[in-house]
Amino acid sequence: MNKLTKVGLSALCGTLASVAAANAGTMEVLGGATVTHTSNGKTVTGNPLGMNTALTFKGSGELDNGSTFTLTVTGADQDGYTSGNINIVTPSMGSFKINSRTGGIGLGGYDDVMPTAWEETWGFGMGTGIDLPKGVSSSMSLGYTSPTVAGMTLKAAYTPKNDATFVNDKAVSGATAANLHSGYDVVLDINPSFGIDALSGLNIFVGGSETVVDKEASLSKGNTQDRQEGIGGAVFSYGPVSIGYQRSVEFSGLETAGSTEYYQNNIFGVSFNINDNLSISYGDVESRKHKVGSGASDKNVIMSAESFQIAYTMGGMSIKVADGEVSNASYGTASSSDYDGRTIALSLAF
Repeated sequence: MNKLTKVGLSALCGTLASVAAANAGTMEVLGGATVTHTSNGKTVTGNPLGMNTALTFKGSGELDNGSTFTLTVTGADQDGYTSGNINIVTPSMGSFKINSRTGGIGLGGYDDVMPTAWEETWGFGMGTGIDLPKGVSSSMSLGYTSPTVAGMTLKAAYTPKNDATFVNDKAVSGATAANLHSGYDVVLDINPSFGIDALSGLNIFVGGSETVVDKEASLSKGNTQDRQEGIGGAVFSYGPVSIGYQRSVEFSGLETAGSTEYYQNNIFGVSFNINDNLSISYGDVESRKHKVGSGASDKNVIMSAESFQIAYTMGGMSIKVADGEVSNASYGTASSSDYDGRTIALSLAF
């Protein structure tokens, strides 16, 4: 296999600026800088140098009834605006979030929550092309998180149109993804300790999502069902060890021969904190893409990836290494879809 090598230098800034005004809350500007060098023997590399210019603006304040609110706006990877949200936390009714593509509400917050020393198995630069359940989190949406009762927290999200766009004030998304309409997510997050110390590190989660599809729209003439997604899994932590497994599925609702009927993902992870500074992990992911019909050589394609990772922190500096391999990247079956690689990053926090 050809080697993929990616060397990263990250300078993660602390608070760059903080402005406070009487009775008007506070505004912080946070920043990070990342320089990378990437090479891949199976593609035309061109200029291997890259840079991340991430800035996060965070404003917070408090209302007369004790509710707090936070505005977060993020720009990453040289984008002027990547994502943002407004989160209102009430004293007793839970929190309400207006989401703009942050990916962290509803089902999107659980696409992969397996323990790891650094990054997700598929997310450290290997280019796996995996399809993960996102629910409504990639669209302009509304989220709700309930207070935790008996270790259980309910999370719900809704969007009037699940078209994966963001919309400015006094604007609309228009005809984008005309076949997709409203969608909703529901997730139940459980920490069933029941007062038993041995169970205090157990977290169980299960959730589902449905998006209404216009079956007469030109983009979805083959649809007979709405789009449905589901996810479930558990993570158990005991002392320095964490282990987890989760499974998810996304049904497209398509039944036309040759169309993708569903994606099914199985993700496993285990991590070990050797001490306060050093941690290691192993992760494995398997994703099946299933097409409608029979006889096609690519009716069932399984993309798989695994990663060994190690992270060491010393004061404001951390060194992270991820080594792994992927087969059938982006659900391709050519030999060029199989490769292994390594990512090394040096991060400086100041």
